[in-house]
Amino acid sequence: MTRTLPYWHVDAFALRPFEGNQAAVMPLEEWLADDVLQAIGEENNFAETAFVVPDASGEADWELRWFTPTEEVRLCGHATLASGHVLLTRDGGERVTLRTRKAGVLEVSKAGDGYELALPAIPTSRGEWDEAVALLGAKPQEIWLNPDGYGIYLFETEEEVRALDPDLRGLRALGNDQFICTAPGSGTDIVSRVFVPGGGVDEDSFTGSAHACLTHFWANRLGRDSFTAYQASQRGGHATCRLEGDKAILGGPCVTVVEGSFYLP
Repeated sequence: MTRTLPYWHVDAFALRPFEGNQAAVMPLEEWLADDVLQAIGEENNFAETAFVVPDASGEADWELRWFTPTEEVRLCGHATLASGHVLLTRDGGERVTLRTRKAGVLEVSKAGDGYELALPAIPTSRGEWDEAVALLGAKPQEIWLNPDGYGIYLFETEEEVRALDPDLRGLRALGNDQFICTAPGSGTDIVSRVFVPGGGVDEDSFTGSAHACLTHFWANRLGRDSFTAYQASQRGGHATCRLEGDKAILGGPCVTVVEGSFYLP
């Protein structure tokens, strides 16, 4: 018997369709088997498919998991913002909490015409990774690393970041790290591009988890708690970033592109 599952396609951190990062959001009544969730993520073929079920633990409103086309991930920002957009649009309210398996309880709240997403701020420390630098094709001024697989590669200018043409196959062989290339921006305070080929996403359109890293990094570097950001992918995506204690608060709008049904045999 064919099962019918609710399906939303949302562009997150987008002012209009075809901007920001695409996410599929699928509210479920109960969890499906992990291999089925992964197969759906592969079928959708977005950077992330987010699945939510009502949280039976009482810690949050919903439980949330994210799948790329190839694996389950520990943290995804844009699909969390998209999930909050779907749930608040469908059910009403001003805020929603989502319990995750490895990133704690996350929150999405309405803010003006968009939303704010609270993520754990991700610190980095000065490091070196010569093999990654060689594959990026340009030498950054500094490298800052986090052991959970986040790497910030600081360049002097926005033009250098936009001109990067990395060896994606080579980066893929290094693992599922995020290669976050950033510089001061022209139209915004900072600009970035993010490559995650080992996680099934050669270049991400907009990466919330990377901005949880960039918020901590740039707030300390700029000497202020808030700034504007642009991810210079082909689609492009805008966000506001604010550091509040150990939280990175990312702000941005969402656009629903498709609402329908997913048929599961």
